[in-house]
Amino acid sequence: MQKTLAEIAELIGGEIIGDGAAEISGLNSIDTAEAGDLTFADEKHVAEATKSGATAVIIPANFTGELPANAIKSANPKAAFAQLMEIFAPKVEIPEGISAQAFIGANTKIAPDAKVMAFAYVDEGAEIGAGAVIYPHVYIGQGAKIGAGTVIYSSATVREFCVVGKNCVIHSSAVIGSDGFGFTTSGGVHTKVPQIGNVVVEDDVEIGAHVGIDRAAMGSTVIGRGTKIDNLVHIAHNCKIGRNCLIVALTGISGSTIVGDNVTFGGQTGTVGHIKIGGNSVYAARSGITKNMPEGFFGAGFPVQPHGDWLRMQASLQKVPALMKEIHQLEKQLADLQKSKED
Repeated sequence: MQKTLAEIAELIGGEIIGDGAAEISGLNSIDTAEAGDLTFADEKHVAEATKSGATAVIIPANFTGELPANAIKSANPKAAFAQLMEIFAPKVEIPEGISAQAFIGANTKIAPDAKVMAFAYVDEGAEIGAGAVIYPHVYIGQGAKIGAGTVIYSSATVREFCVVGKNCVIHSSAVIGSDGFGFTTSGGVHTKVPQIGNVVVEDDVEIGAHVGIDRAAMGSTVIGRGTKIDNLVHIAHNCKIGRNCLIVALTGISGSTIVGDNVTFGGQTGTVGHIKIGGNSVYAARSGITKNMPEGFFGAGFPVQPHGDWLRMQASLQKVPALMKEIHQLEKQLADLQKSKED
């Protein structure tokens, strides 16, 4: 694909600096940009982008420093660049309709414009909405419902009676509706507790590769609208995740945890179960959340604490080796003094 800088500025609603007729044939990062490429930069990196091989740079609208020869001013360069990435991305050709090599069970309801590719398995009574795309080797369980415009990539599983909303993306090998981890123990024997609930994924949710979301023991495990889940995340049974949350890789959320809207969990965050986590909060990577948490909290560490307190503690820990050395020297001096008095 090739577009002029002027055409691109019109697409993203930006202001041209320099040659509007400059030809753009690709998008690239600052480090690897070459002639014909367009890149983007925040205020801190405009100078770096200017020295790169890029033909043009998307820069902040309020930038007042030295300008690149060719640029587009944008209120949000990163968002504008993301918009262009959708336009410049190579188009994936997906066969129309339902492949003859897909298995379609009895009493299913599949919209006429949905696409079901070879070797997908759509079990009895499942429903697939308009414009949905089901890739090869996907399993859609009995009575499951897939909303309009949702894309489910190869080897993902949506188990029986689970519900996935509209315009969701489920990446490869994710499992929606695996059994919750519920057992009773008697005489040293663990006996499984039936997990008879389901998972409800609301609209506009993205679920990464190898994510496991457990069905509820009773009722529903819920993933709120607009939430984005990274790869390798586990969400246990009966959790309620709010809207527009961000859950980064290797996070584990224990059973019956209730999470408010707009919460960000950094990578490897973990929680105990049966707690409430207030909305509009951020938890840094490797946070350990062990109790109910308020709204608007910025936390870090294990057990989790205010982020500023954690930073001060980490800074103090760096001084421990020197303090220990000083203590040993003082102990030696004290011992020498005591010995000299005894003599």
